[in-house]
Amino acid sequence: MNISFENPDKVNGLLTITVEEADYAATVEKTLKDYRKKANYPGFRPGMVPMGLVKKQYGSAAKMDAINKLIGEQLSKYIQDNKIQMLGEPLPSEKQEAQDLEKPAPYTFAFDIAIAPEFKIELNGHNKIDYYNITIDDALIDRQVDMFASRMGSYEKAESYEDNDMLKGDLRELDEKGNTKEGGITVEGASILPNYIKNKTQKARFKGAKQGDVLTINPSKAYESEAEIASLLKVERDRVKDIKGDFSYQITDIQRYKKHAIDQELFDQTFGKDVVKDEKAFREKIAEGLKKQLEVDADYKFILDVRAYCEKKVGKLTFPDALLKRIMLNNNKDRGADFVEKNYEQSIKELTWHLIKEQLVAANDIKVDDADVLNAAKESARTQFAQYGMNNVPDEYVENYAKEMLKKRENVDGLVNRAVDIKLTAALKKAVKLNEKEISLDDFNKMMSA
Repeated sequence: MNISFENPDKVNGLLTITVEEADYAATVEKTLKDYRKKANYPGFRPGMVPMGLVKKQYGSAAKMDAINKLIGEQLSKYIQDNKIQMLGEPLPSEKQEAQDLEKPAPYTFAFDIAIAPEFKIELNGHNKIDYYNITIDDALIDRQVDMFASRMGSYEKAESYEDNDMLKGDLRELDEKGNTKEGGITVEGASILPNYIKNKTQKARFKGAKQGDVLTINPSKAYESEAEIASLLKVERDRVKDIKGDFSYQITDIQRYKKHAIDQELFDQTFGKDVVKDEKAFREKIAEGLKKQLEVDADYKFILDVRAYCEKKVGKLTFPDALLKRIMLNNNKDRGADFVEKNYEQSIKELTWHLIKEQLVAANDIKVDDADVLNAAKESARTQFAQYGMNNVPDEYVENYAKEMLKKRENVDGLVNRAVDIKLTAALKKAVKLNEKEISLDDFNKMMSA
């Protein structure tokens, strides 16, 4: 066997493998002997079938399988032994000549290999990168307290309508003269939140309304979406376009949402029974949670800035564009060449960052184990729970939830990457010179959404 590798422009590689009969003959012979032991031919006992018959039936397939396996193994071995930083998978070369395996060896196979561009990136104390410390002030804690109080609040009966109240009442379709329409639509106990009505004229009709009042509204004018009207009138959506008239609405109940008092019950519902005992401790506990949450956000921004800094420092890299497009098309056959052309530039941008990140990970000796991945899953789980206001989820429940996440293959790669990012962020924050900046959460959010 002979293997040669050409790489004239450093990014387009041509690997050629020439296979001789001696390279695969023993494998084919062993395969055919195994076939012979299992072959079942009429007139012959198992294991006694003439080898000539076995070769005639299975010889070509055994030879092809042996050559394919040999080429795959030698490709991988050569790339690994020679430390070739390959992008994607090898593709049969466009220079490949047809090989007739029915003819005697040798056979020559050529493969195009995309190679990563050579560059060097290093970050240390000479590199200055912004780091945003998001301030936790009283105003931010006030908003969190208000959020918890709102989330734990409840409706109570009110005498007259005010903004954000919820009304219940009976809807009756009216005829052109303003009388209840015979056989018209009637909905008892219909719930209406006037604050969500877009039409100002229709919305104004509820101002100062009291229980027992009868108002006239027009659903087709009050609401913009057919789905909202269908839900209010309890009809199929396709009927909505024919409902253009007025309805009477007799208010039977007015409910006002009241935030929960800042008391022990709220403390317990938020953080668990007796974890905090007074408002001061409640606010401190909120600040503690915010600090962890906002540090994650700040670290995410830091990695974005590291990426931008490194991309600028590295500059535009040279890639084997034509070959990479072939590889991308091969991996997206159902999407076609238009998809490749449309997404290629963004793919190269992501690939560049991937290669930069690989160097940073290696330079900082970043390694992750199962425990690191589990911790990343637990962080993700806590974030999900916090979004639903669940701040006192027991550690045992969080860990069990995280382990369930890791049972799904589609979650694992993302969590491994997250575990790497966590460790890389910590290492780079120590390695580079941080240009620390104080910023409010509102300004931080504006910056991130810009």
